[in-house]
Amino acid sequence: MATTSTEDERSLREDREAPRDRGLWRDLVAYWILGLCNNYGYVVMLTAAHDILKELGGGDHGDDGKSMMLDPFAGNSTLLRSGDPAAFAYEKRPCNKLSTGAILLADILPALSIKLVASFLPLWKHVRVAGCVSLAAAGFLLVAFATSDWVLFLGVICTSFSSGLGEATFLAYASYFNKNVISTWSSGTGGAGVIGSLSYTGLTAAGLSPKATMLVMLVVPALEACSFWVLLRHKDTSKDALVETADSAKQAIDYSTLPEDERPLENWRQKLGYIPSLFIFMIPLILVYLFEYFINQGMFELVYFPGISLSQSEQYRWYQVLYQVGVFISRSSVNIVHFRHVWVMALLQFINMVFFIFEAIYMFTPSIWIIFVLILWEGLLGGGGYVNTFYRMQIEVPEARREYAMMITSISDSVGIALAGIASIPSHNAICDLPVPARLQ
Repeated sequence: MATTSTEDERSLREDREAPRDRGLWRDLVAYWILGLCNNYGYVVMLTAAHDILKELGGGDHGDDGKSMMLDPFAGNSTLLRSGDPAAFAYEKRPCNKLSTGAILLADILPALSIKLVASFLPLWKHVRVAGCVSLAAAGFLLVAFATSDWVLFLGVICTSFSSGLGEATFLAYASYFNKNVISTWSSGTGGAGVIGSLSYTGLTAAGLSPKATMLVMLVVPALEACSFWVLLRHKDTSKDALVETADSAKQAIDYSTLPEDERPLENWRQKLGYIPSLFIFMIPLILVYLFEYFINQGMFELVYFPGISLSQSEQYRWYQVLYQVGVFISRSSVNIVHFRHVWVMALLQFINMVFFIFEAIYMFTPSIWIIFVLILWEGLLGGGGYVNTFYRMQIEVPEARREYAMMITSISDSVGIALAGIASIPSHNAICDLPVPARLQ
């Protein structure tokens, strides 16, 4: 249910009393574009890597297993008793023993590591964003011109570092802006999932080679740079925070007059000691991402409806698209409805995970349309958990500690995703070894 807490009422009252900011649209639009650009490369990189690998090998890499790693449905026809996919009588489950959870780990661990480091470093925003833009461009170039697998893998790592550094930096910097930039940032990151996948698919379907498509996508880091250095109105993060008074004059905050638990964190010991107080934000968000990515990377491949108009790989792609649509909708809706208790979303996501585990094992759902609706619901919960966590922090965390709190909490989604990748691999493989369910016989 939507919150009616004291913090929300105070926030609404402050919004009404604050002088009208006619340039606010610049910050809101800039943060939407920054969210889109920051997650864009992360969304498209694995699909592009698969295509480039095929070009490097001059085929599908069927002999060395690389295609099986990046395409979970390669070679499934060999599992059919008759060899005819239309017959869908399987001798064993049509799944790859190396799940996409392994790919997820390769793509998320660099982002997690850079977030951990960035949280304890000064917010040198211009240096950090220059690094984000450079790493994103390097990732596209390395993948486009890769002549060996390790160069391509380095491109994926660069993209992951760019995304992780960008999220930690932009969320921390958002603490100096109107709280609604969290809404537009979250909407932009949600839009990256939909726009990124559709743009790559559209460009390649139009006849561009994967290499040419990656080069076209260099416009994305350029757009990120323009949004940050041209459109966004910058704040001075080197001075004490300023507060608007009733007569619109800005006055510096005297932190010595504030309660002890609202003063700035001055050293590493204080910063480390402050982290447990952020668990109320971090743990629910970690759980939301753990459960949803366990579903996405461990169970999606195993939920298959034979004998319909969609092939197994097409069903998998539609699962991912519907998930991204759900994320985009919920990340864009916090100004319409927001929730204070993110742990409720974690509980609902856990119920989703249990359902998908049983569906992957027993395949009891009568129609793929039911699965489509549940995946959309899963995406709504995942995106809602993200945006409501940071929106709530903008309201509840003391201003002097908000920048650091945002950076630390930004690692939560990456921690959840990494744990999901670790857990999904053995779970996926265990289900692959189970007897064939009735739906596939």
